[in-house]
Amino acid sequence: MSETFRQMLRALPDFPEVLPDFDPASAPTDPAELFRLWLAEALEAGVPQPNACSLATADELGRPSSRMLILKDIDADGWHFATSRESRKGQELAANPHAALNFFWQQQGRQVRVAGDVVELSAEASAADWQARPGADGGENPDWQLYAIRPREIEFWQARHDRRHIRHRYPPR
Repeated sequence: MSETFRQMLRALPDFPEVLPDFDPASAPTDPAELFRLWLAEALEAGVPQPNACSLATADELGRPSSRMLILKDIDADGWHFATSRESRKGQELAANPHAALNFFWQQQGRQVRVAGDVVELSAEASAADWQARPGADGGENPDWQLYAIRPREIEFWQARHDRRHIRHRYPPR
């Protein structure tokens, strides 16, 4: 049965026939600019919820965990996301303030990885983010925290049918 499952997995469709082209030599010097461009192209291509990403964290012993969440913003503070300080990810970030985001747009054969140190943003920014959430009732949530990853590493990945995938890494800041 294991071999049958393996064969089934290997036979699954890969990427669409037509994939976007990407020439790292023409990429902007600012990775946030390239991300915004790729996000716009994902939206234009009909990728559902292209702002969704996997957040990977680790506890104080280095045991990893990951989950899906939504990118809130990118600015001089970093790449923003939010959660309750009492959640598993909030507790892991308190113990080990390093994380990675991974965006995957299968329809375009693209991934973007962002890894770095995580900082808490202001109480005012966190409160404003809580209030902007769908279904906000006007109440406060003092446990809600807006975080930013300050990238050490950003990599853009473009799939190719010949398996010579293109990786474009931005140097650490």
